[in-house]
Amino acid sequence: MKKGLNKIFGLLGKDISYSFSKKYFSKKFASPNLNSNKYLNFDIQRIEDFPILLNNTNNLRGINVTIPYKEKIIDYLDEIDDVAKEIGAVNTIKITNNGKLKGYNTDAVGFRKSIIPILLEHHKKALILGTGGAAKAISYVLKTINIEHKLVSRKAKTEAEITYENLSREIINTYNIIINCTPLGTFPEVNRSPNIPYDFLSNKHILYDLIYNPNETLFLKKGKERGAIIKNGYQMLELQAEDSWRIWNENN
Repeated sequence: MKKGLNKIFGLLGKDISYSFSKKYFSKKFASPNLNSNKYLNFDIQRIEDFPILLNNTNNLRGINVTIPYKEKIIDYLDEIDDVAKEIGAVNTIKITNNGKLKGYNTDAVGFRKSIIPILLEHHKKALILGTGGAAKAISYVLKTINIEHKLVSRKAKTEAEITYENLSREIINTYNIIINCTPLGTFPEVNRSPNIPYDFLSNKHILYDLIYNPNETLFLKKGKERGAIIKNGYQMLELQAEDSWRIWNENN
């Protein structure tokens, strides 16, 4: 790693101009004691370009990873934290003083801390919409807090998955936590939402959307109309960002 005056951090992803992370860390780094740091968007169209990015970025110390590279990035790391290894997805990379790349998953921390305060006694089972890297982190957290869950996808590949077309009234009533890990409803396509039977929702449900822009997605609006507890992904992002910052500043 080449030496430089500023410590560089950034977000790795594809088509990430909307980035929460850049705005969040740029605001954080505006304070006098942190203004030698910079946060950049590393928008690459294919993961194979990651080594080029590394080589061309002076004094890079930490990276957040978003869609669609949370799983693909693992092949480019020197080491992976035990939790991230169990999840099978990485959203935070620490670059050590000797240039080694270690992967972590702070999505799990952010989700756990943000959902526990809204869980009620009857919330025992969950549906996870989507099967990507974020869904893997959510699944890991639900296991640790003893919430039975199933993943919902267009084509079920394992016994732990079901398809959207099989979401019956009975399933929706039983699995009364529904977590959207798909990009459906993200700005600017705000008129889209996951294809679930919203008419079966009630005030017994929690609808949690990892999307934070818009503040209230169509998915959440439909839940709110039927009395469900709703929550977007903004607090989760703040919590995972701060956990990333902690990891980047820990002793190597």
